[in-house]
Amino acid sequence: MTKRFLTGAVALLASTALAGTATAQMSEIGEGEGALSIVAWAGYIESGETDADFDWVSAFQDKTGCMVSVKTANTSDEMVALMNEGGFDLVTASGDASLRMIAGNRVQPINIDLIPSWSKVDDRLKDAPWHTVDGVHYGVPYMWGPNVLMYDTEVFPEAPKSWDVVFKQMDLPDGASNAGRVQAYDGPIHIADAANYLMYHDPDLGITDPYELTQPQYDAALDLLRGQRELVSRYWHDAFIQIDDFKNEGMVASGSWPFQVNLLEADGVPVASTIPEEGATGWADTTMLHAEAEHPNCAYMWMEHTLSSNLQSDLSVWFGAVPSVPEACTDGSGMQTAEGCTANGLDDFDKIKFWKTPVANCASQEECVPYYRWVSDYIGVIGGR
Repeated sequence: MTKRFLTGAVALLASTALAGTATAQMSEIGEGEGALSIVAWAGYIESGETDADFDWVSAFQDKTGCMVSVKTANTSDEMVALMNEGGFDLVTASGDASLRMIAGNRVQPINIDLIPSWSKVDDRLKDAPWHTVDGVHYGVPYMWGPNVLMYDTEVFPEAPKSWDVVFKQMDLPDGASNAGRVQAYDGPIHIADAANYLMYHDPDLGITDPYELTQPQYDAALDLLRGQRELVSRYWHDAFIQIDDFKNEGMVASGSWPFQVNLLEADGVPVASTIPEEGATGWADTTMLHAEAEHPNCAYMWMEHTLSSNLQSDLSVWFGAVPSVPEACTDGSGMQTAEGCTANGLDDFDKIKFWKTPVANCASQEECVPYYRWVSDYIGVIGGR
């Protein structure tokens, strides 16, 4: 984490209004420019290199002539930093990054009339506040899902009922301590996971939203994380390193994404995932167009492509997420099924506390701790302060 991550947060906090005036919406799609550069989460833009059965890039390139290049980002802060630097056309942004980029004029409004498949998008996502400001859309919904508790099924014969196993020192069902055998997410937004835990276990704190914390509530979350630091073997941000740690380094429990769970299960590693009794944070990701995109025509073609039912279906299976196009669960266009979407959390939308950027002028409290503090203080927690 570096000073440049603070820049995006400060831009949001300094903004008195989220204005969408940096770039006018496109009015028509022209001929493709021959290239497209995307900043994306690991596993989001697959071209068959990881698994030949999962490829939604090659057909797009053949059809449009737009050659896709992908820069993988491991955290939302990294996505904001990359978009601030420029040189990319699109980003698959989570809710804790999207409004920062809108406020910083790093992304431009989207003309949904140029997205024919917009009508197929889940109604719960069309006007979601993490990509819609004053009725203006700044992106196309992509995927959503929960942050799950991944666990070793040989250590836990039954799914853990609580996030206790990664927050509190204890002996696990195999008789050994959890110290040095658990992980935590390497991103300031993990403070919300601690707040979500406390919202359930310490109701006297009065937490109603894990992203809107008063100073006392925030201090309690930091104290919980300082205790967790004594247990954590690694703060993970690279999905593939976490996968290797569960294969080879004796890790037995961690907050994770369904993507890692699926790949480990496919490799025969004894893991499973659950959403414990406290509930979970989660992510709803949006494909957003850079304000100075060099290849806007290819970008619009890609945004329409991402809403194709077969892509949504196969990506849902690959990542363990929920499609933004509900019919992808049932129309047989890809690998996903109604049962699979239910397992991935289709019916849990209202239970997930989706990532969003903490701001001082929050809705549920008189004054909340803003995100730039989350960034600096989480660095301190990891560093032992």
